[in-house]
Amino acid sequence: MKTYGQFCPVAKASEVFCERWTALILRELATGATRFAQVQRGVPLASPTILSRRLKALEAEGIVERRRSKTGRSWTYHLTPAGQDFAPIVEALGIWGQKWSRRTLQEHEIDLGLLLWALEKDVRPQAFGRERAVVHFDFHDRPRRQRHWWFVNENGACEMCVDDPGLEVDLHLTVSLPDMIYIWRGDLSLSHALESGRLEADGSTPMRRHLRDWLGICSLAHVKSERDRLAPAS
Repeated sequence: MKTYGQFCPVAKASEVFCERWTALILRELATGATRFAQVQRGVPLASPTILSRRLKALEAEGIVERRRSKTGRSWTYHLTPAGQDFAPIVEALGIWGQKWSRRTLQEHEIDLGLLLWALEKDVRPQAFGRERAVVHFDFHDRPRRQRHWWFVNENGACEMCVDDPGLEVDLHLTVSLPDMIYIWRGDLSLSHALESGRLEADGSTPMRRHLRDWLGICSLAHVKSERDRLAPAS
């Protein structure tokens, strides 16, 4: 890690926290990721080598603790008390980002994998009751190989399928990838997306009624933008 060469506590904390990828790694661990592959889904542009290096550095600093998995054949990662003290700082960064950095998405920010990971983590499968429920996303603006995704909700858990699981679909959702990101981020309300046709929901009345309860959106979606010229809906 680079040093600022200062004894100031702000400088000392910044040497740990401001290293590239650290805030995003802490975000993933603070929101429930424990396995290396899970953390990597939240920071897809960090190579496995870089991510491994950063986790080892955070472990050396006492920010992250590595434990044997239940099978004993792999490792899981967890925040230590020192790491947990960073969680409010990560949330504060998110609040600032919601208030001051929201704008129309740039092409390099339209990340399908990151959205799917966020949805898989945050959906509430119990919203559909005890019966199995399959939700199909059709991102109509994506290439064919990236267009269709299935979320199987059963026994209080949700599993995302990259291939058709061969089950009856209970709810079809057709939307563009940018609009789904806007919905998740809180820029486009679910009600307006449905009323305007930017999100089409095809299924039984009960399934459509429970969509709002099932769909997990950003925990900071309620934070309003302070930018004067935010125009994500254009």
